Amino acid sequence: MNLAAISHYADQRNCFCLHGGLFRIRIQVAKGDMEKVFLHYQDKYIPVNRVDTRGCTSMKLVASDVYHDYYEADVTIDMLCLRYFFELLGTDGSCHYYGDYRFFDQAPSDVEAMFDMPQILREEECFNTPQWAIGKTVYQIFPTRFATTEEVDPKLWYKAPISATDDLRGNLKGITARLPYLKDLGVDILYLTPIFRSNSSHKYDTIDYYEIDPSLGTADDLHELIDTAHSMDMYVMLDAVFNHTSPDFFAFRNIKQNGKSSPYINWYYMEDFPIFYGTKDKKPNFKSFAYYGGMPKLNMANPATADYFVQVGLHYVREFHIDGWRLDVADEVGHAFWKKFRYCLKAENPNLLIVGENWHYAPDFLTGDEWDSLMNYPFYKALTGLICYNRLTATGFVNELSFLKGQYQSQVLPLLWNMIDSHDVERFLHTAGHDKKKQKLAAALMLLLPGMPMIYYGDEVGLDGGFDPDNRRGMIWDEDKADWDMFAWYKRLLSIRRQYASLSRGECEICADDDLGVITIQLNDKTLAVLNVTSQTLSFEDLTEQSVMGEKLLRFNDSFNLLQDGDFSCKIAGLEAVILQLK
Repeated sequence: MNLAAISHYADQRNCFCLHGGLFRIRIQVAKGDMEKVFLHYQDKYIPVNRVDTRGCTSMKLVASDVYHDYYEADVTIDMLCLRYFFELLGTDGSCHYYGDYRFFDQAPSDVEAMFDMPQILREEECFNTPQWAIGKTVYQIFPTRFATTEEVDPKLWYKAPISATDDLRGNLKGITARLPYLKDLGVDILYLTPIFRSNSSHKYDTIDYYEIDPSLGTADDLHELIDTAHSMDMYVMLDAVFNHTSPDFFAFRNIKQNGKSSPYINWYYMEDFPIFYGTKDKKPNFKSFAYYGGMPKLNMANPATADYFVQVGLHYVREFHIDGWRLDVADEVGHAFWKKFRYCLKAENPNLLIVGENWHYAPDFLTGDEWDSLMNYPFYKALTGLICYNRLTATGFVNELSFLKGQYQSQVLPLLWNMIDSHDVERFLHTAGHDKKKQKLAAALMLLLPGMPMIYYGDEVGLDGGFDPDNRRGMIWDEDKADWDMFAWYKRLLSIRRQYASLSRGECEICADDDLGVITIQLNDKTLAVLNVTSQTLSFEDLTEQSVMGEKLLRFNDSFNLLQDGDFSCKIAGLEAVILQLK
């Protein structure tokens, strides 16, 4: 048994409250190392010779990545403090006990040799996430490029490639007018990139957080958009750019005017004067986003700065009744600010959804007192690694997802924003070499796997685009230019997704077979999604005779295909997905 691979932390990482007195306890071990794992537990304060509070439950293998297996057990208790340890039975025949970060040859009887879990403390720390968001699909909109109510030359609107300075005159009224289209597609949440006053098309360099950019409309237009969306059972989230501002933001403008004597000098990280905005070869003399002088970085450790931006967040919750904030460059803003931000905004609306931007595994932001979720770029990297770059096999892809399942708290998993692209990367269609079969497969994985799918506007009609700013082209509204076959694929997948609660809760079993290049997703006892992630064509006989999944698939020999026409018993072509259902 590989003892060095065994890991458990008796805190929010591996021992957390689900609700009430229900707790989930998790342990990480070396992959394939365990025959069985048991959780032993008892009350800290009641001696077993007075009242025997001891319990034991078998732990379930819930996830496996490249190197580790993850076991979990749920226990319902009513104690001041739980003490527990693990019994580990190895595939090599060995047996070890693990408690209080030490190994024992015999089961420990002294509670001081066990892990400690104060129940009330853990219940106070319980990760309460917005339950309304579970099972929802997000649709990301770039407001200046999505829709407009003004006259725009079609040659400009459909310009490709497009530049950052092209003015397509997109506006909020245009988005409101297109809500029936989004409702018909089947999405639930509109996530709008920044809409506050700015001189750029992307508006990530905010001048005034309390003013809607005039090019997009007015506060009344935002009210109309949100109210109309709510009336259609849709939700609206805005983009919180609190890492940096425009140099024309009032605080930085005052520093430009008054130098070191400015009352706002501590709102930023100023290093020297006069202000130098940087060149291609030299950094600015103040901290800024990505060393770009046009986006000076805010100092959220300064109480006045933090208070101001908490009030900005509260303003749109109170006055406009937004349903959530997406937090830009959130991993470069301190934990203290996000804790304050969550505390204040959740006090106003406990159901507000808070989603951070972080391109990596980020457990330190997801323990219940900062974000509810994040943009799941590890999913995007794994997906493109599987389909576009051939860096991952089917098993490798599933392992990447299993790592997250074994690490994040269970409440986070249904809320992870899974995506195939965004406004910060090139369009998936572009990455895939314009192979639409690859995009269909990517969409199927995004929409049929647990989490919150996030569709970047226009993907569903075949919108193309290279890296920023070309990935922000005008939305395709010309019916002759749109790919309606792709639209039908997305719409059907979204419809199927709503039918299976297992996808929302993250309870579906996911398997992979590298010999055939197949991933299966068990949607319920009678329904199985089968995805061929290779370019080869597979017959039903191939899958059942050669695959380790053969026994499972044989049950579906007389199945029918819910995703597309045709008889699956004949073949499943490369880069395709089908859903089988028992009659």
